[in-house]
Amino acid sequence: MNHFFYIVVVTLLLSACGGQQTTRPAPPSPPAEQPDNSTGQPPTKAPSTPPAEVDTPGGYYMDDGPEANPPSNLDDIPDATPKEEPINPAAMRPYQALGETYVPMKSYAPFKQAGIASWYGKRFHGRKTSNGETYNMYAMTAAHPTLPLPSYVKVTNPKNGRTVIVRVNDRGPFKHSRIIDLSYAAAYKLRILDRGSAHVEIEAVNAASYAAQNKNATPVPKPVETTANPANSSSETVQNITTPFFVQVGAFKLEANANALRQKIQNLGIASSKDINHVYNSQLYRLKLGPYPSRSKASQIAADIKQRLNINSIIHTQ
Repeated sequence: MNHFFYIVVVTLLLSACGGQQTTRPAPPSPPAEQPDNSTGQPPTKAPSTPPAEVDTPGGYYMDDGPEANPPSNLDDIPDATPKEEPINPAAMRPYQALGETYVPMKSYAPFKQAGIASWYGKRFHGRKTSNGETYNMYAMTAAHPTLPLPSYVKVTNPKNGRTVIVRVNDRGPFKHSRIIDLSYAAAYKLRILDRGSAHVEIEAVNAASYAAQNKNATPVPKPVETTANPANSSSETVQNITTPFFVQVGAFKLEANANALRQKIQNLGIASSKDINHVYNSQLYRLKLGPYPSRSKASQIAADIKQRLNINSIIHTQ
């Protein structure tokens, strides 16, 4: 009896071990990956047939995203103005990124594309772009894998009809079939910041054609009425008719300071938002008012600013 009981126990133990060796537990569900503002959605394995493109809410990549106190006037930032520029030779060479090979365009040509756009912000603000320039998240720029650097594209958000023109001066994006990475400002104007990504349509802008089409759209200052003062010479009158004047009220290293002054000028009624230009060049944020049809009108504005804000302004013609 004891011998029989021993054989039964041994048999059961061997069967249990064999079951452990051959039984494969179900694989655990993969951990959810945090989406980012550059990709817009969690990465997924590519199926045999490409899925329909969708835009889903996204988060921020690592410590990227908006600054703590972004400017309040992002809608007033003008679109990039297309102009003819030579292509950067270094940006024409084929390159690899994340295991993929990209062959940039070596000349300007008609180009249209539809797909998912993402954006990048403070993590890259102040860093060098692929074109050797400094990335400014508040400028109207973008990154594209193959378009010439620099070049210009019109980006449309078909969901709301909003359109911007951006200057392509960087490479990317390289993940999840994104077709373009927009600057923070461009993404804001298209209203895709909160989602992190969105379906867009892009079209290359021919600089020469753009200049011709917008030639007549440039506002021309109204002629200044002549006064009864005989001291006004005819040459001065001609200059007042043809030359617009601007009043530069400040140049700041920090954009927040420029925005604060802009708000003061608007609150005081010295100039409306459409007459205040926010220009970024030479690493300074310059606040300019205008254009004004005459130097005398610009001088009046400058005097008003001096009296009410105790700021000395500069009058110039560009």
